[in-house]
Amino acid sequence: MIAPTSDIILDRMMALHPKIIDLTLDRVWRLLAALDNPQDRLPPVIHLAGTNGKGSTQAMIRAGLEAAGKCVHAYTSPHLARFHERIRLAGTLISEPDLTAVLDECYAANGDAVITYFEITTCAAILAMSRIPADYTLLEVGLGGRLDATNVVKNPELTVITPVSIDHEQYLGNTLAKIAGEKAGILKRRVPCVVGPQPEEAMEVIEATADRLGAPLIAQGQHWHVFPERGRMVFQDETGLLDLPLPNLPGAHQLDNAGAALAVLRHLNMGERACEAAVTSARWPARMQRLETGPLVEAAPQAELWLDGGHNAAAGQALGLHLSTLSARPTHLVCGMLNTKDISGYLTPLARRADSLTAISIPGEANTLPAEETSKAAQAVGMRAGTADSALEAVQGIIAQVPHARILICGSLYLAGHILREHG
Repeated sequence: MIAPTSDIILDRMMALHPKIIDLTLDRVWRLLAALDNPQDRLPPVIHLAGTNGKGSTQAMIRAGLEAAGKCVHAYTSPHLARFHERIRLAGTLISEPDLTAVLDECYAANGDAVITYFEITTCAAILAMSRIPADYTLLEVGLGGRLDATNVVKNPELTVITPVSIDHEQYLGNTLAKIAGEKAGILKRRVPCVVGPQPEEAMEVIEATADRLGAPLIAQGQHWHVFPERGRMVFQDETGLLDLPLPNLPGAHQLDNAGAALAVLRHLNMGERACEAAVTSARWPARMQRLETGPLVEAAPQAELWLDGGHNAAAGQALGLHLSTLSARPTHLVCGMLNTKDISGYLTPLARRADSLTAISIPGEANTLPAEETSKAAQAVGMRAGTADSALEAVQGIIAQVPHARILICGSLYLAGHILREHG
């Protein structure tokens, strides 16, 4: 099969910088200037940063805005199966012809200058979104915030910071305070910021940054509250109380993400219909996604298969808590991780929730942690663990022993993307 033209251009873009990640905004400003500064022509921007929950929160905000009849652009990363998933124009994923054209335009404008893949593709997304009318632009940070390629909008409508935790220490710093400082870099002078639940150390940094910039905070626990009650979700702010269904995205942590989304919608004066749609209509793949079709499901017809892309210690804690709420069933993990992640921090909360772990290497990923090392790390935190050459082999090995198992494929968004491409 011939590769789409956009894939060919994307491959060329990978060669424009020797590093995948090199945080600075200089190259982005240069290319945006060559493109006549499209960031200044975006529809009103809602800019989201945080360690966990950015994507889910963005999905809920978009569902709410669209239910209110608003037209919404959205930018997110990384993609799972196809690059097109990163760019949504007026509610629809960017088409192959449009993606090819905008990538080609940015590649030509950049010339042979050094620029990272994420930087040039973010410029392409901004250019595409600047040319189509919409009511709002949802812009999700890729890494950090202060020096992220998305941090080029001078006056966003609103900023959002979801929970901050330890991740990407080699780029953002090895303390919560340092990481929070990078995330708080998206705050702008006098622009309100919705803040999800934070560790005290992180919140102090966010508050200090907001105070310096005169940016009003709309913070959980201070300006809004969210909690479960009798199988429902209650959200309360100074406007009043909402009694809503629990979020359709599974996991107790989604309650906090839903609260942040609702705080955004209430700040924008969206009605109750928008708020209910935010928690009942959002779609976000690879976040405790039930696999219903495909070769893996066919290979394990009596099993219950799930897919999750969480990959840091906080994600492991959230996943472990969610598994504890499910009905009793033998639970087995199929896990692949990157070598840049805190594997022990991720696996420790899962150790007491899983009967076994089968480790695999992530296909086609240079930075995968070898399956043998993942298996050893799992054993070190008390898990019964082995290895397999593929997800299919891992699933087959599990069901040979436990046909009715609950099988969770987890550890990386890159692994999740592979599963959705090959087995979805």
